Amino acid sequence: MINLINENLKSKRALVLDGAMATELEKRGVDTSSSLWSATALINNPAAVKDVHTSYFKAGADIAITDTYQANVDAFKIGFNEAQSENLITEAVRLAIEARDHFYATLSVSERAKRALYPLIAGSVGPYGAYLADGSEYTGDYHLSEDAYKEFHQRRMRLMAEAGVDVFAFETQPNFAETKALANLLKAKFPDHFAWLTFSIKDATHLCDGTPLAEAAAYFENDPQISAIGVNCTSMNLIEACIKTIAPNTSKPIIVYPNNGDLYDPKTKTWTPNPNATTFAELTPKWLAAGAKIIGGCCRTTPDDIRQVAAVVQ
Repeated sequence: MINLINENLKSKRALVLDGAMATELEKRGVDTSSSLWSATALINNPAAVKDVHTSYFKAGADIAITDTYQANVDAFKIGFNEAQSENLITEAVRLAIEARDHFYATLSVSERAKRALYPLIAGSVGPYGAYLADGSEYTGDYHLSEDAYKEFHQRRMRLMAEAGVDVFAFETQPNFAETKALANLLKAKFPDHFAWLTFSIKDATHLCDGTPLAEAAAYFENDPQISAIGVNCTSMNLIEACIKTIAPNTSKPIIVYPNNGDLYDPKTKTWTPNPNATTFAELTPKWLAAGAKIIGGCCRTTPDDIRQVAAVVQ
């Protein structure tokens, strides 16, 4: 496969990523309170998933992330057989592809010129901690062997690859050992695919498990299948410092997609609105100046936020 992130960046100074899935699904009446989180919609309301993807493309996104962060065959086995569980993961990719293809077919030549040459579908690969649904994706406090990590992730990745994702999103990764296992799995079983890698951090210089962010970024510098490195699902106010920590340690494009500024309690799994949060319109120029090449949003972000990012990038 071609490294489509690099191909896109030949014609754009930065790419625009989409924003939160669960937040938008909740606006469409989807209950995301179960252990499956936003993946619940793949069962109950797939049309809503496609509609969310479309809303982000309309806002200016060049890349859509599939609704598979917390979706895997083991998780779906609550009430589904193995074949049904696999079909739901395939469905997540299909919905994103359909949303992209239908929307881009409506654009004029001049409108397409403002966007990516190859609008991408990124297959979300959340960490093992997300499957545990106990908040450990925010701590990295879990330990498996490399083979166990690979076994956990491989089937979901195979299903998404077969369904046609353009790139994998190894996202919200708090555990350095798990990221190394994912990169090795990519090399061994998916040699024609690429992935970006975004860490879950406890501060601007450390992963949640305590690994220095600079060390983690540098580790993957010479891995040709890792097409971008960065952070996601963290405070907007940490992003500029994170970029400056990562930049000296990699020549790869830096990807950032923070939360919207609201405050999250991982124990109660609830958000508190923050009316004083800085906007994406204010911060995106700083992130670009620091070296970010792919910018989007994570938890609680909306198409309006992504529209702000797109306006700055364009």
